[in-house]
Amino acid sequence: MDSTTTQVTRPKRRNAAERKAKAQARLQGGGSPAIQPGMRGGQYRPLGDDDLTRIHEAALTILENTGIGDPLPELLDIVLPLGATLNDHGRLCFPRTMIEDIIAGAAREYTVYARGSRAGKDDMYCNGNRVYFSNSGSAVTTLDSDSLHYRPSTILDIYDFTRLVDRLDNIHMSGDTVIGTDVPDDYEHDMTMVYALMAATEKPLCLSFRKRENIPPALEIFDLASGGEGTFLKKPSVIFGGCPIVSPLRFGRENLEVMMDATRLGLVSDIAVAPQSGATAPATLAGILAQVVAETLSCLAIVNLIRPGCPVTFATWPFVTDLRTGSFTGGSGEQALLAAAAIQVGNFYDLPNSVGAGMTDSKIPDAQYGYEKGLTIALAALSGANRVCEVGGMMGSLMGCSFESMVIDNEAVGMIQRTVRGIEISDDTLSVETINQCAVDPGHFLGNEQTLSVMESEYVYPNMMDRSPADQWEAEGAHDLFERSRKVSREI
Repeated sequence: MDSTTTQVTRPKRRNAAERKAKAQARLQGGGSPAIQPGMRGGQYRPLGDDDLTRIHEAALTILENTGIGDPLPELLDIVLPLGATLNDHGRLCFPRTMIEDIIAGAAREYTVYARGSRAGKDDMYCNGNRVYFSNSGSAVTTLDSDSLHYRPSTILDIYDFTRLVDRLDNIHMSGDTVIGTDVPDDYEHDMTMVYALMAATEKPLCLSFRKRENIPPALEIFDLASGGEGTFLKKPSVIFGGCPIVSPLRFGRENLEVMMDATRLGLVSDIAVAPQSGATAPATLAGILAQVVAETLSCLAIVNLIRPGCPVTFATWPFVTDLRTGSFTGGSGEQALLAAAAIQVGNFYDLPNSVGAGMTDSKIPDAQYGYEKGLTIALAALSGANRVCEVGGMMGSLMGCSFESMVIDNEAVGMIQRTVRGIEISDDTLSVETINQCAVDPGHFLGNEQTLSVMESEYVYPNMMDRSPADQWEAEGAHDLFERSRKVSREI
């Protein structure tokens, strides 16, 4: 050997069985020490300060002049004496000063509590730009992993999807991922859904009720799962709401009633306002932002006029339309950009917020699925969304869901969380002394004390992604990501 050649003694690598065992242990609980729920985002800001001000002013003008149509009489009885007005078209309008005062006095945070063995350690603190991830979506079909055909979703699917989420560390909240199409009655569906969710996990939950009449019996179930009568309202482990706005700028009766009743109980109004560009909102990206902010501010106003300071999720969910077909497209670059901008507006107001992301238009976990999921979820997280929703398993423009894709998405979210965490700069991490020690002799950093000390805390190691050499991959069966995720989902 030439005297100038550095001989590298590599640390002994674990064999395949050891690596597999360690990956399985991470999947079964504990997650990666390099990431944790609620890390702070906000690094990505597509809007400038002047842009935010102009969107805000446009939204106030819309609320003051155009207003919201189809207000309920019981709503008018509350808000008109407090300063809201009806215009000549019978639309509910809000003075600028009223909205500005409501924003100033609105709740800046809320907590969704975990139950049982997860209590305390898995609570969600929605404030500032803390980032959590949630599955939801209410898909009407579920992908059959054997036939690769979609079938109608069932109540049992709600239970099974939630059991899966319970074991996936990077999805922090579970919701009504699918609709039980086998239970058409509204009351029976909502009660069975609530039972299925609470039986399957003790993680925080989000859901929607079809009718206001279903809230009181659901509260009884919540109390039973929380320790007895009255316990749920003290530490709510479930938030619920829906879409109280039918875009453009009209109220939807059923979800508005649910929001009003949740407010009267002092619970978080977990709304979602989702106009579609070029269809139920302007085709310009700035225009849909102005409209969705106005629509969401109207919900914030109603909640605070009913019960000042009651928490609301500032859930501006602008959706994109493929104007060639009129169809919703959840995986587009415009969707990723709009979602990030919407979250930036929520952070501009310093209000707890959420957005939908990961709503790929692909029907199976393929290359389109990967880049659409990665782009939209990453930008939403980096923009500082308190809750990035729809991330777990959703496909087919929110019409379908898959057990395998939920496992894949959990893995991807772990990597995205690492980007949210960012790079810590300090004297220790800059490693000047370590570089000085290793650069000359032995000429590498493998086995160095610092390398060993940070290998778990600095890096996220995927459980499902394949990083093995091609010959090893072939020798082990040449399984693709879908096959590997199918095996894991079935084991869970």
